[in-house]
Amino acid sequence: MTDITTHQASRRRLLIALAITCSFMVIQLVGAYFANSLAVFADAGHLFVHNSSLFIAILASSIAIHLARNFNEGYNKAELLGGLVNGGLYLAISLTILSVGSQRYIDIHHGHEQGGVNTQIMAIVSMLGFLFHGAAAWVLYKGRKDSINVYAVFLHTFFDLLSTVTTLLASVIIAYTGWQQIDVIFSMLISVFVLFTGLRLIFQCVQRLRSGTEALPKAVKVEKALAQLEHVASVHNVTVSLVDNAPAVGAHLVLKHQCTIEAHDAALRDAAESMLKQRFNISHSVLQIEANTHDHDHQHCASASASAL
Repeated sequence: MTDITTHQASRRRLLIALAITCSFMVIQLVGAYFANSLAVFADAGHLFVHNSSLFIAILASSIAIHLARNFNEGYNKAELLGGLVNGGLYLAISLTILSVGSQRYIDIHHGHEQGGVNTQIMAIVSMLGFLFHGAAAWVLYKGRKDSINVYAVFLHTFFDLLSTVTTLLASVIIAYTGWQQIDVIFSMLISVFVLFTGLRLIFQCVQRLRSGTEALPKAVKVEKALAQLEHVASVHNVTVSLVDNAPAVGAHLVLKHQCTIEAHDAALRDAAESMLKQRFNISHSVLQIEANTHDHDHQHCASASASAL
């Protein structure tokens, strides 16, 4: 199961990546204004939503760690709701760029556009973007195996890295051909990609929210059921999540003192797995059995053990 310590390490990587990409986003917005480039502005809009998704993922992780009773459940729900918000932002920004780009293309075609694209600034911003995105991708690449969220953001950052190359290519084409429309065309291509990403994100979030609601039992019910098992003194760190579209449970089970002495670990594990299968239809579980050094449960477990014999 996902470990909270691992999520905290992943969150630190996300924070570093967010700091890097936010810094470049400011540079990109300033560069888009002075370069008079809609393609750079569209890329900045895409990066804005990317940064907001990073921020929401980090916020969801923080809330889940400090407030949620079930880390995976709380994290996933917050992440999916955040995904819906980001999907809406993707749609809004892409449609805005497409609308502005269409009007600008018409103005350039009829000679109404004032001022051309500054290809030097456009190229400089693109090369800076390559360096910034490359640094963020390197930070995320080192932790991609620890978290699916970090891996997803790494892939997104890698595609951002490639988009800076296309913007650089557009600046070179404009510089050598003088074809100003290429800036608008590239901006609209980026917007179509952002639009498709937003629609796919919304669809996936809605689908996962529906499947998660149907498939996952309440963590509180699972914890109570585990606490009622023989040999169990206490239960903590219960997690419920979807693994390969199937519900899975993780939990720490503390043995009663006498059960620790008599090594009832295997018996407790078998009983817990059997109960989870019969009561909650959960076949996959990761249970950590912990020893109990206290002696206040001695008599109760001893009598239970004697009756079993």
